[in-house]
Amino acid sequence: MRKKDEYIPLPLIPLRDLVIFPQMVTHFDAGRPRSIAAIEAAEMGDSYVFLTAQKSIETMEPELKDIYKTGTIANIKQILRLPGGIVRILVEGIVRGRIVELHQDNEFTEVIVEELGEEELPEDGLKLEALIRLLEEDLQKYIELNPKIFPGFLDTVVDVTDPGSFVDTSASYINLPLEDSQSLLDAVHLEQRMTIFHKILTKEIELLTIENTIDQQVKSEMNKVQREYYLKEQMRVIRKELGDGEDGEALEDTYRNRIEEKKLPKEVQEKALKEAKKLSQMNTASPEYTVIVNYLDWILDLPWEESSPEDVNIKEARDILNQEHYGLKDVKERILEFIAVRKLSEDSKGPILCLVGPPGVGKTSIARSMAHALNKEYVRMSLGGVTDEAEIRGHRRTYVGALPGRVISLLKKAGTNNPLFLLDEIDKVGSDYKGDPASGLLEVLDPEQNNTFTDHYLELPFDLSKVFFITTANTTATIPGPLKDRMEVIPIQGYTPDEKFHIAKLHLIPKLLKENGLNQSKLKITDHVIWTLIEYYTREAGVRGLEKEISKIIRKAALQMIEEDLDKVSVSNRNLTDFVGEKKFLFDLVGEKHEVGLVNGLAWTQVGGETLSIEANAMPGKGKVQLTGKLGDVMKESAMAALSYLGGNCKALGLDPGFREKYDIHIHVPEGAVPKDGPSAGISIATAMYSALSGKPVARNIAMTGEITLRGRVLPIGGLKEKLLAAGRMGIDEVIIPFENQRDLKEIDEKVTKGLKISPVKTMDEVLNIAIIRK
Repeated sequence: MRKKDEYIPLPLIPLRDLVIFPQMVTHFDAGRPRSIAAIEAAEMGDSYVFLTAQKSIETMEPELKDIYKTGTIANIKQILRLPGGIVRILVEGIVRGRIVELHQDNEFTEVIVEELGEEELPEDGLKLEALIRLLEEDLQKYIELNPKIFPGFLDTVVDVTDPGSFVDTSASYINLPLEDSQSLLDAVHLEQRMTIFHKILTKEIELLTIENTIDQQVKSEMNKVQREYYLKEQMRVIRKELGDGEDGEALEDTYRNRIEEKKLPKEVQEKALKEAKKLSQMNTASPEYTVIVNYLDWILDLPWEESSPEDVNIKEARDILNQEHYGLKDVKERILEFIAVRKLSEDSKGPILCLVGPPGVGKTSIARSMAHALNKEYVRMSLGGVTDEAEIRGHRRTYVGALPGRVISLLKKAGTNNPLFLLDEIDKVGSDYKGDPASGLLEVLDPEQNNTFTDHYLELPFDLSKVFFITTANTTATIPGPLKDRMEVIPIQGYTPDEKFHIAKLHLIPKLLKENGLNQSKLKITDHVIWTLIEYYTREAGVRGLEKEISKIIRKAALQMIEEDLDKVSVSNRNLTDFVGEKKFLFDLVGEKHEVGLVNGLAWTQVGGETLSIEANAMPGKGKVQLTGKLGDVMKESAMAALSYLGGNCKALGLDPGFREKYDIHIHVPEGAVPKDGPSAGISIATAMYSALSGKPVARNIAMTGEITLRGRVLPIGGLKEKLLAAGRMGIDEVIIPFENQRDLKEIDEKVTKGLKISPVKTMDEVLNIAIIRK
């Protein structure tokens, strides 16, 4: 250390809710990067730092205005690095200091400190001696009133002969508010410091006196409660002798009888009887008593052996599914297969299905219909946003207020051990420091393990193998691989316009009319209105948006009937805009003439298929290739593969061999604000570039989709059904698809391909022969 009044540059460590006094030895933890850097800088130097308190503990990066200027120059005695990036240091306060300047240029904050040494004792020490006596009396009273400080403890650590050290050391051992501790640190003059300490101790003594008075009152009340408990125990014993009332043994007998009457697995029964036996040996006022009673109630309420009958007629089940849901052929067939297998083998395990599809296609509602068709109880657990594994497995009984997980809780609600259990939105399960719920679901959804599923609360194996698990998801991309491997994934594609029409007419309109207190005799919605809503007011794979538009019509009609005192309202295309406003979407239609460099591409989106116009221009230049329209990396690579194909086959295709050096090529996909990606536009881009370079137009009534290779092969794509629907809406006559996608046509309804000529191709030469207009 330097002499007094010299300015010292020191690393700064701002403290939260802590004041360090001179001669005080203590430790604290540092976690902020700048504080840790300051400790490391001091460690590399002379181990001195400047410690001062923050005005607010919430400030993460304190500046000069956020800290007290008066602090303590301290020496670091020991440094201990803890897990999690925390550094614990032991420090010894040396002397007071005041900040003169503050610099935050480095990784740590450095301050220029003026050292504030202790003043010399005055020659006339009468006033000082009087203050010391007052403080000694204050401390004695404080220690007598505060049970947390051992009597005589401060006598061993304070030095009465050094008044400054006496105040600082005493204050460091007393739990004072931050402002009071800082006021003592700010007081450089000894007399002022002792006077402030006297005021603080006087206030603390008053507070302790009040606290002790309140504590005595509470203890008196507690003694009264204990006395009442003792008397009640005496009365309980008397009643027991008289044979009147129920004690722990009687309650044990009650539970024992219930356990023996209920059909339970042997292991569960033994555990329950063991817990019931504890009741007779336990005080009824004990918290553990209530825990055991709740535990036994859970065991007795669960359907360990209770199953619902499964004698289901396949024809009736098929009729129920068809009545409640239009379409969804694959899902319905899988349910009927399950019924057939169960009829042949009652020991077969329950299937675990995962219905994957865009929002609004009926994944959740078909699960409810399955329960109806199978005559099973239906329970649903939403997994969206679940981040705690305890939601699946429950908490252990050692925790206060512990309960079983949602799986066991919902089985109790179902009342049978073979319900239809829907795990909704399984693709949206999260994870954090509390655990990974997806890992907890591994045991639930594994047919080889779930016959012994163990909840943390019950700590007993429960057989889930008879449960019919169904999960739903919008995508399988976010489902962990091991979890997805345990489920049978059934994709649910978007509805065709014809399917949407029938769903609206047969299901949505009757349901919404009933919900709004109307019927079809009071409100007539024409078929043309339904088609208009499908084509021009919604753009989705499901029918959720369509339901909202129909609901809007019904609400407006109800308002009109009440305000205008009408008995009946009819909605047609002529007055549709009065109910739902102007059209929200318009379709691109086929151009009137064949054009050079313009190709009708097809794309798949989450809300169905879309047409994609792809434009190409060839201009004199130096071989520059420009791609615009917010294209993704995969689509850009497809464009470069198409260009390389044309360059490598220019002679066979009749193109100028030097076009790569003579022309600039610009490829653009309109609607530039919408991101586009995927390889399926490869043959469309190649056709557009060929047309622009050769000057030959592309047939206006042809659309295409397919991935291209450098050798000109056409590879298969996905979303064929949605793309064919988009082509039909646009008025396309012929669609070019990859040859390998022919197998997908078998799964597509004939209504989708009606009026379309499908041309499967294997190579790019076939594409050009079909699409290019030869003069």
